[in-house]
Amino acid sequence: MPATEKRLSSLDFMRGFIMVLLALESTGLYNILYNQTQHSTWRFFFEQFHHHPWNGLRFWDLIQPGFMFIAGTAMAYSVTRMKENGISKKERTRKIFKRCGWLFFWGVLNYAVRKNGLSFELWNVLTQLSFTILIAYLIFEWNSRSQIVFSLLLLLLTEVLYRLTNIPGFDQEFTDQQNIGNYIDLLLMNKINSGGWVAINCIPTAVHTIAGSLVGKLVMSESNEKIKTMIYWGVGTLIAGYALDIMHITPIIKRIATSSFTLASLGWCLLCLAACYYFIDRKSFQKNIFFFQVVGMNSIFIYLFFEIVGDRWFNGYVGSITNGLMNLIHISPFIQSIITCFVIFVLEWSICLFLYRKKMFFKL
Repeated sequence: MPATEKRLSSLDFMRGFIMVLLALESTGLYNILYNQTQHSTWRFFFEQFHHHPWNGLRFWDLIQPGFMFIAGTAMAYSVTRMKENGISKKERTRKIFKRCGWLFFWGVLNYAVRKNGLSFELWNVLTQLSFTILIAYLIFEWNSRSQIVFSLLLLLLTEVLYRLTNIPGFDQEFTDQQNIGNYIDLLLMNKINSGGWVAINCIPTAVHTIAGSLVGKLVMSESNEKIKTMIYWGVGTLIAGYALDIMHITPIIKRIATSSFTLASLGWCLLCLAACYYFIDRKSFQKNIFFFQVVGMNSIFIYLFFEIVGDRWFNGYVGSITNGLMNLIHISPFIQSIITCFVIFVLEWSICLFLYRKKMFFKL
């Protein structure tokens, strides 16, 4: 039986877990809880659901790397399946280019419509993913060692760009608003992101997707050392990333995806998939993952739904109904906000459940 005939349940779980977290974030839940607990011992916990302001690593900083990592693993399964079905390389390449094109389109559209007019931005995860998937696919047939060397060269290129460019006003290596990434954004979009995000993040984070595709190949192989290999590489990249930061060589900064951040976050991704693969696919611990699989099977749909429809209409509409009803029974504003967030999430999850039962899966 071809390896790709069996779904990788751990991959479905990880994708669904990430999308559930993002869906809850889109309801405003984390901001509400963080603001409510700023002066309590819970502050540190809820702080983890927000990006680090600059030099450091929080749990929420791992969400995008995780998404890009499993996208690479899914791509490995997809490409291998197409090869097994006799689809030519020309047709496979056409499909990948088409998918990347749609990812770029929806990523740009996501932030294109603003209250003050149209906007062109390249900081969205989908636009970044359109680039990283394409890079990972173009080197997919290379052997593992060559892909690893290529990944290291991408990280080296990132270091060179930030350290050796000397453009007045943008020559401060890892300083917010004064680095080469900000300058390139001016060239591409004629603006700089106030939060410090840069479009050239797609260069180093391509390493996440390449690593994901390598892990996909590993899982589909006949190797008896799959989990051990993932753990070794996970620990190795984790140590390398944190060492670069601790030794003050390259700081861990998610907003500009420094090489140290890329390595450290990749280490967490590898260890997480190793654990999920062991418990879910090896030990068949699958009883409680359906909740996440429902969302993971339609990840692109639900992401676009809560980013576009939810943010612009759905959340406010549902909030008006729930808050209006709860005002009648004098529930406190804080409790109202929490209940509204969960009502929004349950409705979005129910949409995914409906699509799942109808076997309707939206793919790019």
